[in-house]
Amino acid sequence: MGCVEGFAVWLTGIPASGKSTIAKVLAERLAKRGVKVQVLESDEVRRVLMPRQGYTEEERDSFYRALTYVGELLVKNGVNVVLDATANKRKYREEARKRIAKFVEVYVKCPLEVAMRRDPKGLYRRALKGEITELPGLQRAYEEPLSPEVVVESDRESPEEAAAKIEAKLLELGYLEA
Repeated sequence: MGCVEGFAVWLTGIPASGKSTIAKVLAERLAKRGVKVQVLESDEVRRVLMPRQGYTEEERDSFYRALTYVGELLVKNGVNVVLDATANKRKYREEARKRIAKFVEVYVKCPLEVAMRRDPKGLYRRALKGEITELPGLQRAYEEPLSPEVVVESDRESPEEAAAKIEAKLLELGYLEA
């Protein structure tokens, strides 16, 4: 059993909402099904593709265009992709939806207070000290998806439950074989 052809799952949500953890668990679940997946974690991709780039609106626009392009190339070549990226503007995710035929948007919904408590990278702490000035969800708007294929409430659902929900949607859409 495996994947019919390449697909992309975009996990979006505010920083520290649980995207990376869910991406890892989803990749593990799919591997158990014999489905290979490449996780594109935005911080890692940014370090490689745009190491000197900051977080201005123009720089974010450029980065998300590049990330979408990489995802599109992989999917077109039969590689399944999980994009783990905040993508604070709907236009970033909508562009990916237009360019990638088999696209699933997953909104990792999380109250700001919970994300601030988690804060594994110290982003919120640094933003509150003024060291970061462009943090989505706090100093910069995060535009919630209007009609994502999957909504996960990471303060109420475990990463395993979230990954199972995404896997079920992939099956329902015919992106995975039963």
